[in-house]
Amino acid sequence: MIGEVIERIFESVTEVRDLMVECHEAARAEGAELTDTTLGLLAPDILELLQREGELAVGMGLIVEPGLLPGHPLRLEWWQLEAAREEPQRLEVDLHPESLGFYDYAAAKWFAVPRQTRERHIVGPYVDVHGTDRYLLTLTVPVEVDGQFLGVAGADVPITRFETLVLHHLGDSTGEIVVVNSEDRVVFSTSAEWITGSLLSGPAARAAARAHALPRLPWLLLSS
Repeated sequence: MIGEVIERIFESVTEVRDLMVECHEAARAEGAELTDTTLGLLAPDILELLQREGELAVGMGLIVEPGLLPGHPLRLEWWQLEAAREEPQRLEVDLHPESLGFYDYAAAKWFAVPRQTRERHIVGPYVDVHGTDRYLLTLTVPVEVDGQFLGVAGADVPITRFETLVLHHLGDSTGEIVVVNSEDRVVFSTSAEWITGSLLSGPAARAAARAHALPRLPWLLLSS
């Protein structure tokens, strides 16, 4: 069930990726380059995906490979839902490298790992200090055309929404289980002993449980 919930999120992220691929292909068909303006035209489609019924993400969009767009060395087209506002807001961050508040997204794992591996990736749980200040999972997929890396598409999902949906699917029959990421940080748990975000206390904790790799996820499921 955990895998099913994650795949549902990745389906949305893939739709965002396809928007950028189609935009790139349309520009290339006209003998033009992808530009800041043409990327901005994708905003209504991203907003439609973010606001559709049943969507788990509170943030969604595209993060562009540095230097790809003429005149815009760094570029995001990212929108997010904020509890205090009715309408989604465009994420505004400092993209000036010389600034003290520079947001170096190329160094973030959710960007750097898909860029290196050309595979999808999950980061979290973590507190999003550059955006919503929520406890999140960030899911990203590479955007690639004919071997050229264009950037990543992604979605931010609050841990609370993820937990609620997983628990709904699991029902009352499940015993204690703990899901940990590659850093041994708890992603999901039905145990009062292990709260989300806490670190599993060393190899002994793993040894005391049955560990199962979750298909296509960088996570382990531990069950007693």
